[in-house]
Amino acid sequence: MDYFRKYLAPQQGGEQPSGADTVERLVDRASSSTLLDDRRDAVRAIKALSRKFRLEVGTLAMDTLLKVLEMDSSDSEITGYALDALCNVMSNEPTDEDEEIPQPGGDDLGAQFTEIFIKKTDNVGLLLSLLEEYDFHVRWPTVKLLTTLLTNKVKELQECILVFPMGVSKLMDLLSDSREIIRNDALLLLNQLTRGHANIQKIVAFENAFERLLDIVHEEGASDGGIVVEDCLLLLLNLLKGNSSNQNFFREGSHVKYLTPFFELDQDPHRAQVGWSAQKVTNMHLMLQLVRALVSPSNPQQLTTNCQKNMHTCGLLQQLCKILMASGVPADVLTETINTVAEVIRGNFQNQEYFASVMAPSNPPRPAIVVLLMSMVNEKQPFTLRCAVLYCFQSFLYKNEVGQSQIVQTLLPTSADATTISAGQLLCGGLFSADSLSNWFAAVALLNAISNNQTQKEQLLRTQLATSLGNPPVSLLQQCCNILTQGGRVQTRIGILMLLATWMADCHTAVAHFLYNTANVPYLISQVSSSDGDESELCVQGLCAFLLGICVLYNDDQNQTFTTASIRQIIEKRIGLEAFTNKLSHVTKSENYTRAIKKPHLNYKQPSEVFFDHEFSRLFKDVEHDIIKALSPTNNSKDSKQQLANLKEHESIVAQYKDLIQEQDVGLRQLQGQLESLQLEHGRTQRQLDESTQQIQQLRDQNALLKATKGAKSSSSDLCREEEVKQLNEKLQHLSLQLVEKDSHIEKMKTDLLVLEARVNAQDLADEDKENNPSETAVLQQTVNRLNTELHELRLHVSNKDTEIHRVTSECSSLQRQLKELSLASNNLAVDTGKVQSLSDEVKKLTDDKNSLQERLKKANEENLNFADKIHKLEDAVSREQTEKSKVNDELDTLKKEQEDLLVLLADQDTKIDTYKKKLRELGQELEEVIIISSLLMPGLYVLCASFSFFSVFHVSQ
Repeated sequence: MDYFRKYLAPQQGGEQPSGADTVERLVDRASSSTLLDDRRDAVRAIKALSRKFRLEVGTLAMDTLLKVLEMDSSDSEITGYALDALCNVMSNEPTDEDEEIPQPGGDDLGAQFTEIFIKKTDNVGLLLSLLEEYDFHVRWPTVKLLTTLLTNKVKELQECILVFPMGVSKLMDLLSDSREIIRNDALLLLNQLTRGHANIQKIVAFENAFERLLDIVHEEGASDGGIVVEDCLLLLLNLLKGNSSNQNFFREGSHVKYLTPFFELDQDPHRAQVGWSAQKVTNMHLMLQLVRALVSPSNPQQLTTNCQKNMHTCGLLQQLCKILMASGVPADVLTETINTVAEVIRGNFQNQEYFASVMAPSNPPRPAIVVLLMSMVNEKQPFTLRCAVLYCFQSFLYKNEVGQSQIVQTLLPTSADATTISAGQLLCGGLFSADSLSNWFAAVALLNAISNNQTQKEQLLRTQLATSLGNPPVSLLQQCCNILTQGGRVQTRIGILMLLATWMADCHTAVAHFLYNTANVPYLISQVSSSDGDESELCVQGLCAFLLGICVLYNDDQNQTFTTASIRQIIEKRIGLEAFTNKLSHVTKSENYTRAIKKPHLNYKQPSEVFFDHEFSRLFKDVEHDIIKALSPTNNSKDSKQQLANLKEHESIVAQYKDLIQEQDVGLRQLQGQLESLQLEHGRTQRQLDESTQQIQQLRDQNALLKATKGAKSSSSDLCREEEVKQLNEKLQHLSLQLVEKDSHIEKMKTDLLVLEARVNAQDLADEDKENNPSETAVLQQTVNRLNTELHELRLHVSNKDTEIHRVTSECSSLQRQLKELSLASNNLAVDTGKVQSLSDEVKKLTDDKNSLQERLKKANEENLNFADKIHKLEDAVSREQTEKSKVNDELDTLKKEQEDLLVLLADQDTKIDTYKKKLRELGQELEEVIIISSLLMPGLYVLCASFSFFSVFHVSQ
């Protein structure tokens, strides 16, 4: 240390060493010393000088410090000193020393050193590898250095981190660090890293960032938490805002339901009286912005719808409505909550229905919509709050015809309690109040109640207003026109004009009511023809021109004073088509119009910025072209004649198409009948299939039950029974053979016995002849005795055999009975199996029939789709022909009027010619030239009359 004190301590006499010299000597010492302790002391000294001499340390010591990080990374102390020194050099945060000693380079110094550092991408990889060290003195300075580098050069460092494998994963692992200071600084690092880079946002999200961050927010106390909650919410907002992939991943991961507890208000009355801290207000703002990021109108429609559905299911919308109606909520939080509720219910009918049912905790209870409208028309409320209420009201009516009908019904004559304040009363009160901003808010709210809803536009014409005591009531449309003609502030006139234009667009009845007052059109003409005024007045004149164009475009010519042709003629003569078009273009060129058409949210800061509504801007964009086209000059006469000539051909083609469509309709009806019959047959087959399936299932159940009942007995004795049956069959066969042998033997013995008896009888007959021969008689007697003995033995043997035969016969009969019982049992099983097989075959057959019917049904559907496509094409062709026909009719009307004017002029010319003839005769002049002129003019007149009659007849035939 004596070596460093020699350079750092003030010297006695002589010149003090400069900072560059000191840094240079320290760098030389750090790079050349062989002992680790010397290098550590040198790097410690460089760190001490890094704040005061940023430029010198950055230019002279950066390479040495990087070498130390690379070579001495095993020593946590020297690594920490090197990281701290680099962090001081890169950081642009002011310090006390910076205030005393001005730093050269200013704020660009840190960015310049950062650019030098990341020019070699291995340096960033070195820092990412140091994050794996668990030592606090290494990991924490590394996190701070990476955060500083991201602050200075965010885009370049983001690309560097993406290059290294698992680079983002290493940074995400810091959130799991048990040391809060590292985890909190890692949040700041990830906030910088994810800013404006969709790919990194996706990687961070798939590293389970949502669950980790929500857990941290919950652990830190949610809205009552500190700065850590704010950092977590900022990071979540970075990951979700404008990133549809992460939004979908957040929704599919069921993380939406974890947002609901964050909006639970503290029920402790003592704490409620204390008020909200600044940090809680900030946290609540970020939570609401997080919800809005999921349901923003700029998100894909399907994704927004799914998130809105999830928010209603998990109770998030209900919790937001509780905040909306709670007391003690700061005005800015209430404003952001109203905006959030607006986007949660926008375009979702289920959420809109729930919002309409919310009641304010007042006495008597009022709907939340009425309470919000009371704030909107109250000029004492904050401007941003009034804008938020209007945005919420617009979102409630967006694609909600039921809500539009409910609002309009409160404006119609009714027998309801007059003391009850309704939305219609509040809107009318705001529309005719002295506050121009209330006029604009109420007019925009009303135009959203009838936007794109023809029925409600006509219903609103029934609204009657009582102007003063004793005077008859006037309609709402007429009262708006009266206020418009009286002048007033620009915002009031713009609001009334937007309401009238939306009301009259695509509504012929409203246009007829507007034209009924003869003072309206002259007022619009005077406004459009005016050429003076500032930018606001030019916008008013453009809206008047737009309203006048709507009167031309949607005029049904019921009013004879202001027909389409007469208004068009007035515009051409009094204003001029070019001037009229320029007035319309003033609106689209306005910065306020461009801002309003971009998004529906009213993001105004000052009341003077309020001009156009989003829905009206979209209407203006759609209708402006149609108005200019309707007022454009007609094509020349040659083109008109050509179109007239082609009209008949077009009509014939249309007639052919109509015939073809009728034929196809007949075919379609036949196919529909076939389809219905096939569907009936399919249903009948399906029912049969179901019944067969049930029968098969029942048989299977019975079979399974039979097997189960017999299984215990038959399973063990089946083999024995089969063996016994086999033995009995063999024994039966053996006994049968013995029985046959015995029978044959008995028959033989019977035959022998008969032979012997015959011989005995014959011998008896011959005894008389043989008495004289005693020896022969004795021999025969012995033979007879012997034969009798044999006969007796044979009879005994036969009786024994008969007994044995009877026994064998009884055994055979018993065996046959057993075989019969077994055969009956097997036959029952065979019958059941055969029945199952037959039913299975029937089911297979029915399934094949079903498949064939489905194929036929599919073919019929395809034919129906083909016919439907052809019909749509033919309908488009018919609509195009009808459009061309209407154009030709318009041109025909124009030509007809021009011819009528020409005839009038010719009649006036003839009158003048006759007068001149009389005068010439009185003066005594000859009339040959005049006669010649007349003769030249008359054929032209006849031609014009003939053409006029042709067009008239043609028009009548149409």
